[in-house]
Amino acid sequence: MSSLISADSHFAVIAALFAIALFGFWAERQTWGKIVTGAVWTLLLAIMASNIGIIPKSAPAYDFVFQYLVPALIPLFLLDADVRKIVKHSGRVGVAFVLACMGTALGAIAGVSVLDLGLKESDLAGIFTATYVGGSVNYAALIQATGFDDGSVISAATAVDSLMSALFLAAIAIMPASSWLMQKYAQRDHSSAAAGVEVLGNPDGKTSALSMCGALFFSLSVVALADACVIGLSNLNDGGDFGWTRYILITIFSVVPATLSPKTMKQLNGGQEIGLILAFVFFGAICAGADVSKLIDTAPILLAFVIIILSVHASVVFFGGWLWNKLVRLVSKQNNSSALLSLPELIIASNAAILGATTAPALAMARGWPALVTPGILVGVAGYIVGTPLGLLIASYWAG
Repeated sequence: MSSLISADSHFAVIAALFAIALFGFWAERQTWGKIVTGAVWTLLLAIMASNIGIIPKSAPAYDFVFQYLVPALIPLFLLDADVRKIVKHSGRVGVAFVLACMGTALGAIAGVSVLDLGLKESDLAGIFTATYVGGSVNYAALIQATGFDDGSVISAATAVDSLMSALFLAAIAIMPASSWLMQKYAQRDHSSAAAGVEVLGNPDGKTSALSMCGALFFSLSVVALADACVIGLSNLNDGGDFGWTRYILITIFSVVPATLSPKTMKQLNGGQEIGLILAFVFFGAICAGADVSKLIDTAPILLAFVIIILSVHASVVFFGGWLWNKLVRLVSKQNNSSALLSLPELIIASNAAILGATTAPALAMARGWPALVTPGILVGVAGYIVGTPLGLLIASYWAG
């Protein structure tokens, strides 16, 4: 179906994404919109706009966002990421991420146990395990590793993944709005300067053209340096694939100066605000690809499969996190243990597993949890590393 805004109208598509992001920022300031974040309003509006034909479901402009804007927003989020102050806060998100990986694997096994996915159900179990532990990098790797060559199924699986990932992101973004649910987990401030990161830049400084230009220069330089290292590693190893190291290197090159020279980095005011804007545009581009009609027509069984995976994943993460806290309290006999998990920590770990290292910091900033930006990226990068071998393990286990 053609859209009101043509996929070839690159500036119009980009303008539409920024308009959707603008609506998200505006909506969260309204009385009726405060129940959820601007990120959620952005997600929902993008899904609606693409499925009623206002914006295209796929466009070169979306590829531009994924290829160029997404890597650039990560260094902008890490301008104040002093590792010396935040490393002690990463361990809990790591524990939550282990639960997330377990939940995804168990969900895939449960899905193929309940449903008949055909002769290549073991491959599908591995593919979806990989993508819901690491992301699209692992998704592509598993398709190649398993030799899965059914184009129609791959297309339907991509549509299912796009829609359900977007809806899952919206669902977990809404969860903190429930004070009852928040109180079921550890109460912890993830926005204070004591956690190692300022809420948005340096509150004592001034945002200027100089500071914002400096932030953008830093961000783009980090990405360029990381990409140069990836190319160098590939050349040194006869064309080996080192693309999975990209976000590891971006994270390292971002946090090193933030740790060694925090006062200088804090002068780059406005950088995190730019990163937040790009994150909302990114959310819009993701959700624009959620093709509801294609999903209904061609992939009902894959939809059921993914629903099972995500349901089991969420159950293991959030019920498992609640049980973990019970166990910690039993062992430590106190309610203020540093090992207790908060709902935001569980949400960011789950986000990093299902949608990868790029959306986790974006959601953390959108929700006002800057202290969880670096932990979210770190566990997301860990997902890139373990997603492919875990997916292959599930595929071979079920095949055998």
